[in-house]
Amino acid sequence: MRYFKAVSGYICYTYNAMKTEQKRNLWRLAAGAGALLAARAINRKLNAYSFRNKTVLITGGARGLGFVMGRQLAKEGARLVLCSRDEMQLEDARMELAGNGADVMVLPCDVTQQAQVEQMIERVQQEFGQIDVLINNAGIITAGPLEEMTIKDFEEAMQTHFWGPLYTTLAVLPSMKARGGGRILNIASIGGKLGVPHLVPYSASKFALVGLSEGLRAELKQYNITVTCASPGLMQTGSPRHANVKGQHEEEYTLFKIVDSSPLTSISAEDSAKSILDACRNGDAEVVTSIPAKIGAFIHGLSPETTTDVFAVLNRMLPGPTGEQRAKKGYESETPLSMSGLTERTQKAAFRNNEL
Repeated sequence: MRYFKAVSGYICYTYNAMKTEQKRNLWRLAAGAGALLAARAINRKLNAYSFRNKTVLITGGARGLGFVMGRQLAKEGARLVLCSRDEMQLEDARMELAGNGADVMVLPCDVTQQAQVEQMIERVQQEFGQIDVLINNAGIITAGPLEEMTIKDFEEAMQTHFWGPLYTTLAVLPSMKARGGGRILNIASIGGKLGVPHLVPYSASKFALVGLSEGLRAELKQYNITVTCASPGLMQTGSPRHANVKGQHEEEYTLFKIVDSSPLTSISAEDSAKSILDACRNGDAEVVTSIPAKIGAFIHGLSPETTTDVFAVLNRMLPGPTGEQRAKKGYESETPLSMSGLTERTQKAAFRNNEL
């Protein structure tokens, strides 16, 4: 009997001791998390960066998110340099920004061509002396089933989303290193964290940009050059009009535009731009905008199988291939439904953000 009492007492003692230790561990974990958050807040304050009187180069700055960021930066007193392949859109952007008092310069440039990029950077440096902030925003998107995609679709996505940012970064690095610092903001996408069906070339190239950004941040920190990677979710910029659409063009585009416009899945371009610029200002490594994108990235980080399985089910519901492999622009694929009240937010955004 004494033996059983002793064993029982030992078990109770051990159990209570384990509970006490668990509580201590929880307190230690909470204290550690609190310390990390405090350290992050202090680091953000120390790294806070003013865009006033800084020269900011935005690729793909004539329309969409790039144009929205340009507006916000102009209000903060930045000198803007916008580049794009479309000279007419560049001039429209310049007229609006300059008309509101912005100091803005526009230059036509195809960022997939290294020689053009180097010439553009040289021209900007001659004009302003230096580039303080580089925003790699230029992008393209091709939507449709994998069966409709060609090697060229993958190459064009990589040239725009990987090689383009690499060319501009390599061109500005010597001067940034020489003067002891700078900021580089790469606009990737939630599609660079989650492999999205019907956007495989786009997603693959954005994954490459995320990897490039993380590697650059690690290596350039020693030169006081801070690299931030933005992975925005869906935004109401009006950009679906310029998407390349493959497969069942009208069905594919209509679905894309409705989802892009829904307040359940998409946020305003202005809110997204503010979050992205704040991340650059604070020297953050990355920023994911919109609650759906944050939830998706979090779940994918915990269980990639879950998100890929969900996307596999979603893929079966999307319009199938036709075998044509022919692309049409979004504005060539409009339907009564894609022009209805379901897409009103995207249509208004297209008007505001020079996407028409």
